[in-house]
Amino acid sequence: MSSINLTHSEAIQRSQLLRVHNYSFAIDITGESTFPSKTTVHFEVLEAGSTFIDLLAQDVHHVSIDGVDITETAVPRKDGVYDHTAGIQLNDLTVGEHELVVKATCEYSHTGQGLHRFVDPVDSEVYFYTQFETADAKRVFACFDQPDLKATYDIVVQAPSHWKVVTNAPQLVKADGEKAVFSSRIDYPLSTYLVAICAGDFAVVSDLWSGKLTHHPETPADQPTELEIPLGIYCRKSLAEHLDADTIFRETKQGFDFYHEHFGMAYPFGKYDQLFVPDFNAGAMENAGAVTFRDEYVFTSKNTRYAYERRCDTILHEMAHMWFGDLVTMKWWDDLWLNESFATWGAAISQAEATEYETAWVTFANVEKSWAYQQDQLPSTHPISTDASDIETVEQNFDGITYAKGASVLKQLQAYVGRDAFFAGVRKHFAEHAYGNATFDDLLSALEESSGRDLSHWANQWLKTTGINELACEFEVVDGVYSSFAITQSGATPGAGELRTHRTCVGLYSLIDGVVTRTHSIEVDVDSARTEIPELIGVAAADLVLPNDFDLTYCQMKLDTGSLAFAVKHIDKIADPMARTLCWSAAWEMTRNGEMRARDFIALVARGARFETEIAVLQRILSQATQARKMFADPTWVEETGAQLLLNALLDGARTAEPSSDIQLAFVQELGRNLVDSGESTDAQAPEVTAIQLFKDIVAGAPSLEGLDADNDLRWNALISLAAVDKSFEVEKEIGILSEHDPSSQGKAFAERARAAVNTATNKARVFTELTEHGKELSNTIFRAKMAGLTGFARPELLEQLNERYFEMVLPMWKSFTSEIAQDAIAGLFPRWNISDSTVDRAQRFLDQEDLPGGVRRLISEAQADVIRAVRNRRIDAGACSE
Repeated sequence: MSSINLTHSEAIQRSQLLRVHNYSFAIDITGESTFPSKTTVHFEVLEAGSTFIDLLAQDVHHVSIDGVDITETAVPRKDGVYDHTAGIQLNDLTVGEHELVVKATCEYSHTGQGLHRFVDPVDSEVYFYTQFETADAKRVFACFDQPDLKATYDIVVQAPSHWKVVTNAPQLVKADGEKAVFSSRIDYPLSTYLVAICAGDFAVVSDLWSGKLTHHPETPADQPTELEIPLGIYCRKSLAEHLDADTIFRETKQGFDFYHEHFGMAYPFGKYDQLFVPDFNAGAMENAGAVTFRDEYVFTSKNTRYAYERRCDTILHEMAHMWFGDLVTMKWWDDLWLNESFATWGAAISQAEATEYETAWVTFANVEKSWAYQQDQLPSTHPISTDASDIETVEQNFDGITYAKGASVLKQLQAYVGRDAFFAGVRKHFAEHAYGNATFDDLLSALEESSGRDLSHWANQWLKTTGINELACEFEVVDGVYSSFAITQSGATPGAGELRTHRTCVGLYSLIDGVVTRTHSIEVDVDSARTEIPELIGVAAADLVLPNDFDLTYCQMKLDTGSLAFAVKHIDKIADPMARTLCWSAAWEMTRNGEMRARDFIALVARGARFETEIAVLQRILSQATQARKMFADPTWVEETGAQLLLNALLDGARTAEPSSDIQLAFVQELGRNLVDSGESTDAQAPEVTAIQLFKDIVAGAPSLEGLDADNDLRWNALISLAAVDKSFEVEKEIGILSEHDPSSQGKAFAERARAAVNTATNKARVFTELTEHGKELSNTIFRAKMAGLTGFARPELLEQLNERYFEMVLPMWKSFTSEIAQDAIAGLFPRWNISDSTVDRAQRFLDQEDLPGGVRRLISEAQADVIRAVRNRRIDAGACSE
């Protein structure tokens, strides 16, 4: 039996053996490194037998069941120390009701898992928050830590009396001098991973959402119509002046308006608190009624509209989880995709229809789809509905398949069955499984009933297979009109080459009065290798043909030769933002696939980026151009031409953009990621010299570009860039000056990133050693900052010394780091700086070892695949040049 890495089979056995009624647990968080935890569990045994309860603690002092002390037999020890990997043993349980009591000492976390403790460097205030997904509730209280054993909870927290303590339910406070006991009762069934505790002297803003639930045929009769939900927003006191609560409340209310109109069930958890917390690993976590967000979403410096759009997306994503995930929860983690895909889809559609971000689906097409396509081409790709044999495997599946491909397929399913039928099926699913657990088969059954269609074949096509189909248009033109027209579909790759049923739209566009405009569109179902479209025969031939207009389906959209040439020449004239981003996306995917030279994509971005009006798309294509330069373009061309081509384009974009605009900021931010060493240049007009001077001015607080605000973030990022590329830059002196101006935790992370960015062999070796051998001593935020500084601007020759050391440290890091940090370290430190066959071969020798942990094997194979792609694309780029 394994408590630390629970298997699906073990979870099934426990759920067959028992039912959990209630957890009552108490913790005291007034200490600095550990805390006492006492748990009382009331549960019922359905079949006589033995099992275990999970607890990851420093030590376990007492275990009793029904008043009988079983500590000696229940607590496994190794060399006298509690062995948490096996859990607390519960042997020879009899059928009936039982009371279990466990007393233990647990440890605070500094890696964002379990109960995280943070001291704010600005004012020394202490803050706590919990993060329990996937299975880290056991770091705080003894529990059967799996999603289908829901229970109610009584939570008692002892803390300083002037603090706020937030859980999933309202608090009853009993003060006793400087300390107080905060008690709450969660009186609805909830999975352990959704329980939350946050504590500290937070700044708080309150509001109230008042609205109506739209009743549908699927809405249960007991659902109210008039609703009120108390709203709270929490953040550290040192961030309170930057908290734009009005915006967050507005978007929160818009989300509740949309979901109550379409979901048919009232928000089920009473109050709705949103807490912005430090050192958070993910974007946010959907704890019922107490959602936690990374507090980088409290913007302390100027950000583009895209950053606010992504924050709104996260707010609505977590809110969608209140219904899909919290109210109705998966039985096991093999249906994780249902939670995350549904929330990703729900955030996009609600954003597009209920908020100011009306082009959210454009962002989705450019960001989420790109993530999905990249993930689906890795050797680790997996079906959307996939294996979740144990927790370690599950933690690897929080990826582009689970989130982005799954959401794309849900969007496709909505197009396939129709919007009304889709929402009706979702409402039926909520009504039938409220406060319980369900599977995808349950949802599919509801959708089949609402749509009147057998969806089993569709589900097998899309959810049980891997890879991407390519859709392309084939046609003949006679006398200016189409004489034949068809869509072709390739077999999905990588995978078994399946064909799928696609609901797609063919869009025809032509240049009319200087604007590329849609002239025709037709929706079709594509379910074979070739689908004729007779409706387009006789229609005037277009300049641009899109096989997946409106981005309805999940596919690689292959442009015909004429359409690609036209899009490259006229991309700035395509009026519709969705059509334009589909052309950008098609060009990028062709570049990644080696069908378009990296230098040609860079040239396209250099020419067309400053005409892009969608800030999300602009930031994405600039980032892609940087990736193409670093990974896919021939290094000789980059050194001779490419680096300056991109630098000039970014400089021109920054100079010509409207002062103080998001576009100006986007170009400056990307410019900082493209600085090169100017030590050999004596030309004052060289783009790298000009850029370095601009960044020195930014660090000094006096940027030469009109309207550019030299706030903390911009100054820190400029400092980091200069630390990496300018040998004359006094890094420590400038860090000291800026740290005095910005003593925040974010400023400290920036400072560590800057120190790690200094490009000397000695410094790179020092930082690598600190990360790999002493990483456990660092917080997750500082670890990631140092790692980004180590690799972000490094000259490859300075990192060659680390090639072999990396592979020596992989398994020690996997064994000693927490799961989040281990995954980040192994992926982030892989020697991608050495794009060569030797790196591929060295990774393969590592993978050839027997008995590698599955998570390690996946991370190394993914990184190896990135290098294989880069090696191939560099050769394509160089070979095309020599022909």
